[in-house]
Amino acid sequence: MATMRAVDIKGGKGPISNLFINSDIQKPTPKGSQALIKIKAFGLNRMDLLQREGNYPLPPQAGPILGVEFSGTIESFGNDPERGFNVGDEVFGLAYGGAYAEYIVVSTHMLVHKPKELSWVEAAGIPETWITATQALYLVGEFKPGMSVLWHAGASSVSIAGIQLSKAENASAVYVTASTKEKIDFCKSVGATEGFSYKEGDWAQALLKHTDGKGVDLIVDFVGAGYFDQNLEAAARDAHIVNLGNLGGNVVEGPVDVSRFLRKRLRFEGSSLRSRDENYQGKLRDQLVEHALPRFIDGRFKVYVEKVFKMEEIQQAHELLASNKTMGKIICTVG
Repeated sequence: MATMRAVDIKGGKGPISNLFINSDIQKPTPKGSQALIKIKAFGLNRMDLLQREGNYPLPPQAGPILGVEFSGTIESFGNDPERGFNVGDEVFGLAYGGAYAEYIVVSTHMLVHKPKELSWVEAAGIPETWITATQALYLVGEFKPGMSVLWHAGASSVSIAGIQLSKAENASAVYVTASTKEKIDFCKSVGATEGFSYKEGDWAQALLKHTDGKGVDLIVDFVGAGYFDQNLEAAARDAHIVNLGNLGGNVVEGPVDVSRFLRKRLRFEGSSLRSRDENYQGKLRDQLVEHALPRFIDGRFKVYVEKVFKMEEIQQAHELLASNKTMGKIICTVG
């Protein structure tokens, strides 16, 4: 049996200290439309922390190995691969799991050719982050040029991508919330119009004041219950609130005036990416190739990387991600 090295979790779940490198993991074999990828780098995402703790509902396609985004080279194929890829091609892609490893098998439908303008590290930070931002903005949020957009957790990787996408697609204004002035200033350097600190008063009232009471047309929210009331307050008439996470809790506390849904004609919609089928994810992959990839190549879009670790330093990488102090992607290199 051919083996490989991969990040494993003692007992299947637990604290950061349970992460270790297992050198006796079976090397996967591609089937059907899959390709075997020798991984050069992989990106970290907040879902990885939840999965490690046993608090993330995994789709049936996911195995026990963490990680959904990667860059690497194609080593072999199953018996029915997508045309346009060859052994040796440099690619990056999205998987249902398994990227914290030396090798991964993934559908060729979810691979993208890596342009020479992107490093292995940069390419590994694109798939989950930028596809999630694309999904929130277009497929769920139904963004149109001229709309204003608010990205919560502005210095998170998804929102950094979202700021760039919104600005490039002619949003009238791009707002963010963040914890510190440093993060807000960073978001402005990426392209945000204005930012509001949730630690310095009521961000919703500050946004309303800034917009002369109008509010914002599209809100992309990762906080959930903690921002539910303020989101309703900050939303403009006919606004769409897209919920992608519940970092601020699952249960709304205190009285909430839901009449604002009627008065403002609001829509609130939850969504996720990892639970979607390959056909849905593949359409988003195609949008990424059409709209974002050319802008990475010519430099209009940028992958912001906070820090690069080796795979063997996975505990330190998880500690940094859990600290909520990052302004960009955390990437691990392999080999």
